[in-house]
Amino acid sequence: MNPRRSYAAGTGLFILLGFAALAYLATQTTSLVNFDSGPSYDVTAEFTNIGGLKDRAPVKLAGVRIGTVKRITLDQRSMDARVTLAISDRYNQIPEDSYAKIMTSGLLGDQFISLSPGGSPKVLKSGSLIDNTQSALQIEDLIGKFMTGSGGSKAGSSGNK
Repeated sequence: MNPRRSYAAGTGLFILLGFAALAYLATQTTSLVNFDSGPSYDVTAEFTNIGGLKDRAPVKLAGVRIGTVKRITLDQRSMDARVTLAISDRYNQIPEDSYAKIMTSGLLGDQFISLSPGGSPKVLKSGSLIDNTQSALQIEDLIGKFMTGSGGSKAGSSGNK
């Protein structure tokens, strides 16, 4: 067998395996993997800024996936983003005063909703509104604050506050 032909076959096989690995990673690190939660109930939360949150993003409680983002709309009165969460019926004991915040997986990963349970004896039901929310942290805003200085001070000022 010609040595050039074996190099070409090896290179082609290497490239094919590389594409297969990339396809696997793309489906495992994004929300393309289906989450079948079975029966679920819908609750809503309003955020002033959802950043890059997308439909089908995970909803997690204590790091465990309990549901998905079902729909994102704009509330015409408050001009806030209204996010509908589909939470699995298995998790029907979440206190109604729970806290919802938009988090990012890793430094530049996908965004998801993280729920932190409250202490109320009443639980979330279908149609409930989560009042306690924290919007997405925008890296652009953080960089802007860092570049201009924190606390409203101007860049280039030499005084410490």
